Amino acid sequence: MRQRGTGARKQFTAWLFLVPALLVFGLFAWWPIVRSMLLSFQETNLVDPAVWVGLDNFRTLFDDPLLGTAVGNTLFFVVLGVLIGFPAPLILAAIMSTVRRGAGVYRFLVYLPVVIPPVVAILLWKWFYDPGSGLFNNVLGKVGLGPYSWLESSDSAMLSLVLESTWAGMGGAVLIYLAAMVGIPGELYEAAEMDGAGIWRRIWHVMLPQLRSVIGLLLLVQLINTVQVFTEPYVFTGGGPENSTLTVLLLIFRYAFQDGEYGQAAALSFLMVLALALLSAVYLRATRSWSTS
Repeated sequence: MRQRGTGARKQFTAWLFLVPALLVFGLFAWWPIVRSMLLSFQETNLVDPAVWVGLDNFRTLFDDPLLGTAVGNTLFFVVLGVLIGFPAPLILAAIMSTVRRGAGVYRFLVYLPVVIPPVVAILLWKWFYDPGSGLFNNVLGKVGLGPYSWLESSDSAMLSLVLESTWAGMGGAVLIYLAAMVGIPGELYEAAEMDGAGIWRRIWHVMLPQLRSVIGLLLLVQLINTVQVFTEPYVFTGGGPENSTLTVLLLIFRYAFQDGEYGQAAALSFLMVLALALLSAVYLRATRSWSTS
């Protein structure tokens, strides 16, 4: 009986320490989500009493042609981000793992863009992309190419955003890959080399299988981050030219803070949360099947 009472007191003490953190998390994380879900079924200006409108916000949302544009642009950004921004850190980490002299300096330089404030990084790249005095056009001009309107053309604007976001965000992924590569037993590489495997076969049959769980996790993070892209299109182009860089989060911003349609903004936010939850569930199911295979 005494042991049972002691265990109950320990559990009560543990929950007592946990309650403040749960309250803070619930107040600042879960309550905004619940409040947003309620707003998606209401018409409100956040001052006067809200009016319950049921699914009207969702109907209005799906009737808006900008929704299809924003979803298409977001998916295009995701595809470009995965094709360009996902393999780049892995390739760079594989190269850096072979460097011994000055490895710390290279890691610092690779991670430096991550600590630069996003708006500062975007303003720097805005100068790079400037059609008149920008770095890229000046370099291309020396070899007889350009000038190009990187951000002013709907054909190249989205690619320009992806290049900057890849540069700004891949430092953390590089360090994670490097840490994972250190944990790969050297005996595996030695055994593969003794079997006559070249560098590419060692990468394909040794390194990549050992990094499978890390690659899957970073792929999920990459997908979630690219689906939620906002800062780049907002600061670079404002969604232009001709809405070619209008993304879902930027459309939510327009609904709420330009049009005052908070119900539509909440409805689209709710759909975005569902999409991200589905994406996370797919990843968790995939990792569970990997661990049992």
